[in-house]
Amino acid sequence: MIKEEKDKSLQGYHATNSGGVQGLRNRSQPRLGGWLLVLVAVLLTLIIVPKGGLIPGYYAPGDIATRDIKSPRDLLAEDIPLTQAKRDEAENAAPVIYALDTTSGTQAIERIRQGLGLLLEHQNDIESLKAKDFLLQLQADFGVPLTTEEFQPLLNLSLDQDIAALIENLLTPVFNQPIVANLQTFAADRDRGLVVVERSSGKELEPQRFAQTVGLNDALLQAKSQLALIPGITSIQQQTLLKLVQQQLRPNLNFDQQKTEQGRLDARAQIAPVLFQVKKGEMVVREGERVSADQILKLQAIRTSGRDTRNIQTAIGLLICSLLLIYVSFYFAQHNISKFRPDSRDLLFLASVFLSLFILIKISIFIAAGMGNNFAYIDSSAYFYAIPFALGAMLVRIVLNSETAFLFAVCGAVLVGILFGNSLLMTLYVLIGSLVGAHGVRYCQKRTTLYRAGVWIGLANMALLIGFHFLTGRNFELQLLWKLGFGFFGGLSSAVIVNGTVPLVESFFKYTTDIKLLELANMNAPILRQLMIEAPGTYHHSILVGNLAEAAAEAIHANPLLTRVAAYYHDIGKIKKPLYFIENSGGQRNKHDKLAPSMSALILTSHVKDGVELAREHKLGAELIDIIQQHQGTTLIKFFYDRAKSQADPEMQQVDERDYRYHGPKPQTREAALILLADAVEAASRTLSDPTPARIQGMVQKLINNIFIDGQLNECDLTLKDLNSIAKSFNRILSGSFHHRVEYPEPVHIVREKVDNVEKAPGKEKVKVKRANPDRKSSAPIQDSEATVAEDSPEDLKRLGIS
Repeated sequence: MIKEEKDKSLQGYHATNSGGVQGLRNRSQPRLGGWLLVLVAVLLTLIIVPKGGLIPGYYAPGDIATRDIKSPRDLLAEDIPLTQAKRDEAENAAPVIYALDTTSGTQAIERIRQGLGLLLEHQNDIESLKAKDFLLQLQADFGVPLTTEEFQPLLNLSLDQDIAALIENLLTPVFNQPIVANLQTFAADRDRGLVVVERSSGKELEPQRFAQTVGLNDALLQAKSQLALIPGITSIQQQTLLKLVQQQLRPNLNFDQQKTEQGRLDARAQIAPVLFQVKKGEMVVREGERVSADQILKLQAIRTSGRDTRNIQTAIGLLICSLLLIYVSFYFAQHNISKFRPDSRDLLFLASVFLSLFILIKISIFIAAGMGNNFAYIDSSAYFYAIPFALGAMLVRIVLNSETAFLFAVCGAVLVGILFGNSLLMTLYVLIGSLVGAHGVRYCQKRTTLYRAGVWIGLANMALLIGFHFLTGRNFELQLLWKLGFGFFGGLSSAVIVNGTVPLVESFFKYTTDIKLLELANMNAPILRQLMIEAPGTYHHSILVGNLAEAAAEAIHANPLLTRVAAYYHDIGKIKKPLYFIENSGGQRNKHDKLAPSMSALILTSHVKDGVELAREHKLGAELIDIIQQHQGTTLIKFFYDRAKSQADPEMQQVDERDYRYHGPKPQTREAALILLADAVEAASRTLSDPTPARIQGMVQKLINNIFIDGQLNECDLTLKDLNSIAKSFNRILSGSFHHRVEYPEPVHIVREKVDNVEKAPGKEKVKVKRANPDRKSSAPIQDSEATVAEDSPEDLKRLGIS
């Protein structure tokens, strides 16, 4: 049976500690932290990059305005129709571009000369003229196909060197002059304005050169008249030569569509947008009016100006900066700040608060823009100072610690500055307000602490706004008063929102804040009332431990509230077997007298596991559960260990000391260590027969030394200086608890009556009068010698089970 109970207890211990030495706290998950970092950075980018305001969109002239709209800032708006008209005008006025091919005429004359030269070379060779190869060669030289009817007249042409040269000289002026395909179109383009460039070099040519430009038909007529000047030529031969010229003649001055279109685009691009000015505070449209086209342009300009034309590159840049800012801050804090040890739950909480804060800020910006339009006499930027920027840092400080709140405030302030157009002043405003708020709620043990912190934030905001106003070189004006009012309101609103949000955070993330601790400190809590009824001795012991531990926590600057509340609940596991603990026996026979030492040790150690289960059942929170689990550490139950050794058979297996130790873990925090020390000291103080200050001091010092030597304080942050301060606070509290009272004498007339009655009694001896109050001790001098401590304390400590 003992073995089964022991296995069950160990099984419960392992189940309780499955979350690591931090009890129910989640283990740190690096992967989860990385994913949360990326998610937060991406969502912040999506929140910060888009900008805009609550300016309604009117899609057509004639729509009815639903409210007055004023311009929130000075801006220049583009007159899109007028800009379009000017650009169309510039495009139409762009010159037409023609390209002159200076080599085409020379190439055509060269082909005619080669063909005539071939005829002249074979003129006397009748056989070769009739050969088919000659016809092909002639077609290749002229560059045109020839039929039999056209070929025969060329064979009969009377050619010599002079005739060939004459034909070349007559046709050269015709081919080298500017020739266009359509002379009328060219004339129209020339009247409109044109530019002629050389096709090969792109060099612009003088326009006077093209005053005598001819059309293709005119050039052909000129060639015909020139051919008529050849002596001895027949009409058939003239027609054949004219056909050759017609097939060689091409326009050398052509319209360049590509360059013309490019020129028109360049002319259009050179026209700057036509802008009109809209002054800050200018009434753009009034409620109930029909919206005109010009007013629609102004409204669109206001909407566009609020968006900050950002693109994908800006979003990528912001994403990179956000990732680096959060990651480097987290990495630095994790490796350089001892109190910065967030687990998965903490990271999820920080990410949720960060994103929620920026969503709230974004919504507030839209609301501020709408308020600025409705109340035009107030600068729209003044509403921004009413945003509760400090609530994020306040929440983090209440739930976690000041180091994490500082890191949160710095990162949040930088990103808010980016949100407000890279404003350094807004960054400073958010940072100082957040730090003041976090400092104001560092010991939030009352609801009024939140509102006091809100007032301090408001005052800090007002001081900053005055500094900003004069820093920018502005004189005193009415707008400054509005800003001061909104700044103070921003501080108060932060406190109000935090006050309503803290219970939600406690419920959703299962945190135990100072406000939650105040609720748990109520002695009418169900579990404490049950402890008071079923285990009254343990209940009284817990209250005294709370007094000792709270005083010690104040001495070493730990968390006094957490320490006191944890002391109230540290022994709730004794509810299940209250009579097995001596403080609840009520003078009855000790139940451990009939039990084996191993069973007694098992019952004593099980109260830790039972306490953790009850704490989970009543949802006391991870911090209290951790302290309940750690408040005994791995200390040795020496009384039953010594009894087991004395009862053990020397020839059998030796008693294992581990079976008589608590399962731990050892205290991980200073608060848990204080509970362990106060628990031992309070219990030991009950064994002192004459609790003089010297005896109390010796007992406290010996207990702390034994616990320290046993290694129970190795895993917490207590220093030797802290232990000295703890011992002093224990001595002061215990000396006050075990103080001596002066015996108060009875009134004189009562004493006289008693004396007279005794004297008048006949036949009886004088009787010594008793003291008026036999329960009071006499005011005898108190002996504070260390010898008394040395004489009595070892025996008393041995009864407690501590050597």
